[in-house]
Amino acid sequence: MAYTISNECISCGACAGDCPTGSISEGASQYEIDAATCIDCGACADTCPTGSISA
Repeated sequence: MAYTISNECISCGACAGDCPTGSISEGASQYEIDAATCIDCGACADTCPTGSISA
């Protein structure tokens, strides 16, 4: 199961820079994770300043 980003995302981009597979991109209102390429490593969750990324 891929990680997801909740509505608490402030679109800072910190998570995108730490994703080893490039699965995170900027969406219309917040960043989004591509479930097809996410490897469930958790690097993005550790970086998120708002804690809006979860498994």
